[in-house]
Amino acid sequence: MQPYLTFGARDAATAHAFYDAVLATIGWGMHAEFPRWRGYSLAGRGEGLILWVCTPFDGREASAGNGTMMGLPAPSPAAVDAFHAAALAHGGTDEGAPGPRPHYGPNWYATYLRDPTGNKLAAVFNG
Repeated sequence: MQPYLTFGARDAATAHAFYDAVLATIGWGMHAEFPRWRGYSLAGRGEGLILWVCTPFDGREASAGNGTMMGLPAPSPAAVDAFHAAALAHGGTDEGAPGPRPHYGPNWYATYLRDPTGNKLAAVFNG
């Protein structure tokens, strides 16, 4: 079984449009889809870490976890910038504009944001 993370979505269509656009900027794509569920992975291969975005099974409203964040590797600072721009264009909110974060390391370039449900994401280039 592949390692995976699941993010709840208040509205599956809105969340899937957000993740389709945002994850494409760092080379990720959809590899599986079920009613109200979509799975994403590097190059859409279904290998390695998988992110599932879905409405909760229990039928209750999805909510973001306090202190929960998914950090994704980006292939370049330009990809971090594109990730941030795509997120804002698709209903995300800024939690930290793209830029160097020298307190994490001399080559750390990152952005932080929230998806339309409030889940926190980061894109990081550490070259």
